[in-house]
Amino acid sequence: MTDLPPVRGKLTPKRELSDLTWLRVGGPADWLFQPADTDDLAQFLAALPDDVAVFPMGVGSNLIVRDGGLRAVVVRLGRGFNGINVDGDTVTAGAAALDAHVARRAADAGVDLTFLRTIPGSIGGAVRMNAGCYGSYTADVFQSARAVLRTGDVVTLTPAQMNFRYRQSDLPEGAVLVSATLRGPAGEAGALHDRMAAQLQKRDETQPTKDRSAGSTFRNPAGFSSTGQADDVHDLKAWKVIDDAGLRGAMVGGAQMSPKHSNFMINTGDATAADLENLGEKVRKEVYATRGITLEWEIMRIGEPSPDLPVCKMAKRPE
Repeated sequence: MTDLPPVRGKLTPKRELSDLTWLRVGGPADWLFQPADTDDLAQFLAALPDDVAVFPMGVGSNLIVRDGGLRAVVVRLGRGFNGINVDGDTVTAGAAALDAHVARRAADAGVDLTFLRTIPGSIGGAVRMNAGCYGSYTADVFQSARAVLRTGDVVTLTPAQMNFRYRQSDLPEGAVLVSATLRGPAGEAGALHDRMAAQLQKRDETQPTKDRSAGSTFRNPAGFSSTGQADDVHDLKAWKVIDDAGLRGAMVGGAQMSPKHSNFMINTGDATAADLENLGEKVRKEVYATRGITLEWEIMRIGEPSPDLPVCKMAKRPE
């Protein structure tokens, strides 16, 4: 195993990742690095051999780590990166700050970032994936972000550099977000908290929040998030095309498309990463067969499959 640079934080070899993901599956990373602060992270990346891959990992809320694990240094930010500061209508949050915490702190100060309240995960992931719901997106409130590049350089990224799209951005390969600055519209604190309470109630009524899931499995083929409005069109939402293919509740091993919300994949208790990925590919195949639509994964899948647990790949779609 490659010798790695010295650090002030914590560097753990052969760290199992299953307990760090919401789906509770996956093998070990070669290394898990939990930096003490931004300088520690920058110095480590600058000295890290070029042939060692780096994977930034948030709270694992939107992630499948394959059963064979990950041949990389996984960087996971901790307490030194979860601060939240509000200045007027501007909120600066560490990349490890939970979306829900940021939404609540902003609301306390009369800043409307309520759409973040029901999004699982941390601000770093929200920026990277341009997370959104109720018709609002991270891109709508994003001002800038600080990141440490794979070279160890600390840079400020602008909206233009991020090039946000639906569930995508252009974060440089191997870069680790360390903070983001967001600006939201003004609102009355009580009303903002009431809105978030209503959103939480609706989420709990319609989504399997008590099960092991990773949020939405597939991007909406319509290319936008649900708005929550009465006139919202659902024909090209992922849950609807999965339902139309008769796959609500479908199972592979211990993996299931939730009977409560068909775009939520859940680990019923003993699923492997291969079960989850194979179920997802089954869904993609059937939706293509019934609707001619190729669903795109919203859950990120990383690492190597176990040789004992083969992962099915979706056949190339017809031209």
